[in-house]
Amino acid sequence: MKNILSLLPKILLGFALFILVVTNLAIAYIFFAPDTFPKPFYPLYALPQEITPAAAAEEEHTEGEGLDPSTLHPGQGLMVDTGSKIVNLVDPTGRKYLRVGVVLEFAPHDPAYFEMNEEEKKAYVTTFNQEMESRLPIINDILITLFASQTFEKVYTAEGKENLRQQIKELINQQLPEFHVIAVYFTEFVVQ
Repeated sequence: MKNILSLLPKILLGFALFILVVTNLAIAYIFFAPDTFPKPFYPLYALPQEITPAAAAEEEHTEGEGLDPSTLHPGQGLMVDTGSKIVNLVDPTGRKYLRVGVVLEFAPHDPAYFEMNEEEKKAYVTTFNQEMESRLPIINDILITLFASQTFEKVYTAEGKENLRQQIKELINQQLPEFHVIAVYFTEFVVQ
């Protein structure tokens, strides 16, 4: 009996060390294994953004201009068709792809946009489209990078598509703070 009691602390210590090692291995797997491997959950990493005095001043400057985007409803803004994108989804077999057409709706900068006559609106839209044309490579990069990081399971449901819309809005509003996306429309959405 005395021998069994003297072994009990050693057994408990061995069991505790085993649990510690297994837990550390699981954490290392979740954080360091490629996201193409199956995991119980996938961590999202927020990259720090430096705010310089010039960037803070410009942010204040752009916030004071234009309409309040929260007062606009879908259909009241300016539409930009980004075209159709075809990307491979994150899939171990590499055989699944996503074909999606995206139209972005932006809030106009000018508060007087809704009081303009037709000619002024056409001129404003032409100028806006020229500004957006120079930013389309940035927008396309954001969209392609986001779509290529998705899995079939994330995008095939209605909830997944809505989540994708929100991610697109957030990413473009972060990358292009001088513009504000009101809504995101999918003109085609095929997952195979």
